[in-house]
Amino acid sequence: MDQSLFTYDIVAEDPKTHARAGILHTPHGDIETPIFMPVGTKANVKGIPTETVKGLGAQIVLANTYHLAMRPGADLIDELGGLHNFMNWHGPILTDSGGFQVFSHNDAVKLTDEGVRFIATDYDGSHVFWTPEDNMAIAQKLGSDICMQLDQCPGYPATRKYVERAVELSSMWAERCYKAHTRPDQALFGIVQGGMHLDLRLRSLKHLEECGDFPGYGIGGYSVGEDHETMFETLEPLVSEHMPRQKPRYLMGVGNPTTLVRAVGMGVDMFDCVLPTRTGRMGTAFSSQGRLNFRNAKFAHDAGPIDEKCTCPVCTGGYSRALIRHMVTQKEMLGGILLSQHNIYFLLDLMRRARQAIIDGRYAEFRDEWMQSAGARDY
Repeated sequence: MDQSLFTYDIVAEDPKTHARAGILHTPHGDIETPIFMPVGTKANVKGIPTETVKGLGAQIVLANTYHLAMRPGADLIDELGGLHNFMNWHGPILTDSGGFQVFSHNDAVKLTDEGVRFIATDYDGSHVFWTPEDNMAIAQKLGSDICMQLDQCPGYPATRKYVERAVELSSMWAERCYKAHTRPDQALFGIVQGGMHLDLRLRSLKHLEECGDFPGYGIGGYSVGEDHETMFETLEPLVSEHMPRQKPRYLMGVGNPTTLVRAVGMGVDMFDCVLPTRTGRMGTAFSSQGRLNFRNAKFAHDAGPIDEKCTCPVCTGGYSRALIRHMVTQKEMLGGILLSQHNIYFLLDLMRRARQAIIDGRYAEFRDEWMQSAGARDY
């Protein structure tokens, strides 16, 4: 990797919290942090054209290595000029390792020090074996700006012995990924594992720092079944006290508004989650009044927008709550698309406002105002 292509500048730090505003430089553009990253699992953010995603304010999107390796295949994407061309998204892209999806196959997975064998039950039932080197070869063919190491993500609850083994395996694989990764215009992030055990988290981080100069760190293994307070017990000291200051910190798979606001105050820079689009397709919306369920009959005669305080194209475009509810209850696909657009914008705008509060030196007030507002009821 060419280190000069991937630098992280901290432009402001809040005086009362650990929040910081930064700029992550990549070959396909700069990313202002803190940032939420919409997820385009199979090379598209579900139901939303790329130009619309960009218009909502997205600076970077995600795609999933496992799903793209299964269909249409990394070789085909490479043949067609890489993931930026294939997705028609010419800004920064992050690809996760696909490890979470692999391990979600549960009984169809067999682990060894060498790699992971699994059955692609959600595709053609084929038997697949991935080593860390295989995973890096796929990532480099996809050509994202940022890729993630192959890791084992233990769910919750899990025994300490199981989590400890996952840390050992992830650490071993991180070292092999680092050695196998050779693409100069792509950054490889390591992933800190360790479940809800701070000492295991610190062990994981220490090994990552020793095995290579990763330009950034993912924080994996959260939002896998535990409640939010349990997550924060270890996340807060890990990020605010122990993670390198000069590297971006990416909390993986977390996307509800209140968790983002709290985690920014601890020093997290980057987030991703399918939540805004998945909940949108289910008929629910984030709002300044908390989570709204548009299957609820109370919206049937409501001529107002989803959220009067929101300036997204849906809320300012004349789409009433009554219309949204009608489309949701009648399973009209536009209802889920509009709610997805609103939810993505809501999180992007929340992070824009958070960033400005950090720059203004008032993030503690911003966080406290959010926590005391109706919008914090978003779980």
